[in-house]
Amino acid sequence: MAIPKPPMTIEELRARHKPLRDFAKQRVKSLKPLEKLALWITLHVGSMGFFLLILTWTILWLGWNSLAPKPLQFDPPMAFVLWLFISNVIQILLMPLIMVGQNVQGAAADARAEHDLEVNVKAEAEIEVILTHLEYQNEILIQMMRDTGEEVSEALESARGKDRAKSRPRRRAAARSPGPRGKRS
Repeated sequence: MAIPKPPMTIEELRARHKPLRDFAKQRVKSLKPLEKLALWITLHVGSMGFFLLILTWTILWLGWNSLAPKPLQFDPPMAFVLWLFISNVIQILLMPLIMVGQNVQGAAADARAEHDLEVNVKAEAEIEVILTHLEYQNEILIQMMRDTGEEVSEALESARGKDRAKSRPRRRAAARSPGPRGKRS
């Protein structure tokens, strides 16, 4: 029996695949300025800091216009028309910006998933090359054993028997070891 043809090397495999790219840097460079703005607003409006800012502004506004002396109040209590108007303008302006930012984040997540798939496919190909190399080495070893006249099944049984024999004395030695306080069990 002839030795099989050697499998593909890792270098040959890597030459077939394009190198991995820095996904995060490419993604940031590809964003347009308005997309960067929308993403920045989405990240910051969706934070606890922004929530606390709006909560503080609302409490101060409503508290001042409810509890301050009448001549100092600038938004009539119970209606709070100016506060409602400003709040609605903020909501109307932020809503589409947040949606654009979420679309940008969704596109980034899709691109990241595609990049992860590329990495996984490359890893799978490399694992396949490694397994092919192991099979190739097994074939060479089997051929060498046959060339020397040794039977493969006998060699495997002999190796397994030696492994079992090596493990038995350890168990016996552990059984003979002194127990706590130096006494034999």
